[in-house]
Amino acid sequence: MFLASTATSVHLPDLISDLGLILVTAAIAVLLFRVLKQPLVLGYLVAGFLAGNQFDFFPTIRDIHSVEVWAEIGVIFLLFSLGLEFSFKKLMKVGGTASITAFTQIISMVTIGFFVGQLMGWNKMNSIFLGVILSISSTTIILKTFDELGVKSQKFAGNVIGSLIVQDIIAILMMVLLSTIAVSQQFSGMELVFSVLKLLFFLTIWFVVGIFFIPTLLKKAKHLLTDEMLLIISLALCLLMVIFAAGVGFSPALGAFIMGSIIAETTQAEHIEHLVKPVKDLFGAVFFVSVGMLINPDTLVEYAIPVAILTLVVIFGQSLSSTVGSLLSGQPLKQSIQTGMSLSQIGEFSFIIATLGTTLKVTSDFLYPIVVAVSAVTTFTTPFMVKFAEPFSGFVEKKLPRKWVKRIQLYSSNTEEIKSLSNWQIVIRSYLTQVIIHSIIIVAIILLSFNFILPLVQGSRFGNAITALITIVLLSPFLWALSLRRVAVNEVAILLEEKKHQGPIIMLVLFRIALALFYVGFVLNTFFSSGVALIAFLLAITAYVVFPKKLNSIYYKIESHFIDNFNDREKKKENKRQNTLSPWDGHMTDFSIAKESNLAGKTLEELKIREQFGINITSIRRGDVLINIPVRSERLFPGDEISVIGTDDQVKQFKIFLDKNEIDVPELTEQADIILQKVELKNRICIGKSIRESQIREKTHGIIVGIERNGKRILNPESHIVLEDSDILWIAGEKKKISEFLKV
Repeated sequence: MFLASTATSVHLPDLISDLGLILVTAAIAVLLFRVLKQPLVLGYLVAGFLAGNQFDFFPTIRDIHSVEVWAEIGVIFLLFSLGLEFSFKKLMKVGGTASITAFTQIISMVTIGFFVGQLMGWNKMNSIFLGVILSISSTTIILKTFDELGVKSQKFAGNVIGSLIVQDIIAILMMVLLSTIAVSQQFSGMELVFSVLKLLFFLTIWFVVGIFFIPTLLKKAKHLLTDEMLLIISLALCLLMVIFAAGVGFSPALGAFIMGSIIAETTQAEHIEHLVKPVKDLFGAVFFVSVGMLINPDTLVEYAIPVAILTLVVIFGQSLSSTVGSLLSGQPLKQSIQTGMSLSQIGEFSFIIATLGTTLKVTSDFLYPIVVAVSAVTTFTTPFMVKFAEPFSGFVEKKLPRKWVKRIQLYSSNTEEIKSLSNWQIVIRSYLTQVIIHSIIIVAIILLSFNFILPLVQGSRFGNAITALITIVLLSPFLWALSLRRVAVNEVAILLEEKKHQGPIIMLVLFRIALALFYVGFVLNTFFSSGVALIAFLLAITAYVVFPKKLNSIYYKIESHFIDNFNDREKKKENKRQNTLSPWDGHMTDFSIAKESNLAGKTLEELKIREQFGINITSIRRGDVLINIPVRSERLFPGDEISVIGTDDQVKQFKIFLDKNEIDVPELTEQADIILQKVELKNRICIGKSIRESQIREKTHGIIVGIERNGKRILNPESHIVLEDSDILWIAGEKKKISEFLKV
């Protein structure tokens, strides 16, 4: 009996055996690729290729459908993790440089990819997906390459990373639009506009509601949460948003990304990201392995020419379009070429978009393996592109006509100057923001009332009246804010001083009031007959006039709570943000003084950092104390974070010096109290004096980090240099002090 029982085999579900095969194959492949110093993503693809149904001599997957489900979960957690690394503030601080670079690249590559697909005889849907696939660079591959080559502290790397952030956001939006096109099989402009408006509506609602409630939930329950509970709650929130997104017709990946970006604004974002990473790595591995399974060797052989063509399109198209975009944004030629050559590959988002086409059954079977093959080739070429970008930029600069080079330098110099928005721009932007956000909130409350509150009381005699009353009460603070809340107060006051601006300002105010009255009338007219609705409308308006302070108080509490949640993480980590302050090739980088550093205790005068390396120290952060533009007698202490301005070469040499003295280098950070201002010296009293004699440092509480003189540039000039009438100075310092200096 014992022998019989032991001889009986236990049936193991295919899902478990398949998962075991996937992970074993992936483990072997990634170990091999780690030894070869190649990206792990390629290892996963190779593992999937071997574990697929293409090779009889190797164990293969039995239940493909289950693996596809695992892969979809992998996409969800990949996007959730990407959202955790993303911040809405980070996008706002990316600025025009990265945005222009990313938009130029994406528009160019989508267009090129579409027409290349058409020239190869592919149908319209394949060509559309191809264009989008070729337009998105790989964040994972680029960051890994930057780490391996040690170029993350160079100025162009900041523009690349900013461009990747914008690209990821646009990729999410394009996935939604592609889903719409795929389902309808039409290319109606109105349908796409409706899809974009619907997307913006739900994004705004999810973001506002999420920031209002989720950080509060995590803060209130912080003392109760263990790591295990925090992980479960985070994943539960992720999947809840996935369900919401799918319920309104969007991609589940969009919901995961949105929830990740909401949690990214909380103070526990880094901890949650750390907890989620193993889950993301596990399911991400399954996703990339599943991608490799779909590679058919016969298809690759058959489509070898398209693979070669598209590889060249990606390498040269991405490089050229990104370089042009960077130049348009005002970056110098060298950094623009470095940016363009760094972005010359496709990766994980391209796989996700290709998966979308396969899942919706709107793309041909050959597209997927072609995309994977192109990604594999461009992944191998990326380190070489980054490495040879600097010498290639020097070669291009020598070959270009001198007139072109000077025009690029002049354009770059002019766009680097800090520009302020006009009062009208500030007012219009503030009013539009006020109207759009509050209108979306009001419409969302009305829809929720119709769909959830009304059905509960519809059978009762006063059901409509109860629903209308609840709806108006919920809307009241937002209606007040839409119609009467003052925005851009100082700018409006300045504009009202001139008679020609009074009419437009009054029209803007009346428009807001009329829009609020429309919403009130719409709600009441929906629930009541015209006569009753008119009476209720007058009563509602009377209530708003009688209780303005109460409505103001309620709205202020709601707004304050939202702003506190939104800025909570920012306040906690104020000193760990990226700085984009830079004249020409110089840029700001931060370094931290280690406890065991032998530089600690020495004054800046003793260290002679400026004399040795040609860089300037713009600030020292010591705990909660920020010392802007430190004097020569200021000492460095263990734990100090110093911000310096210099070129890539200067920063590199300074880093070597710090490493020898046991200095730890943290991430790039941002000091919001310092600005860079361009100043022309025409007819100023400091002309003919040296920098030290001019007392510009004392008057502006800043330092001169650059001088433009007769077409030549001097970065971090010595204090004995005499100022001339035609000089253009670049001063780094406190905004208020520089503004006072310019008025003299």
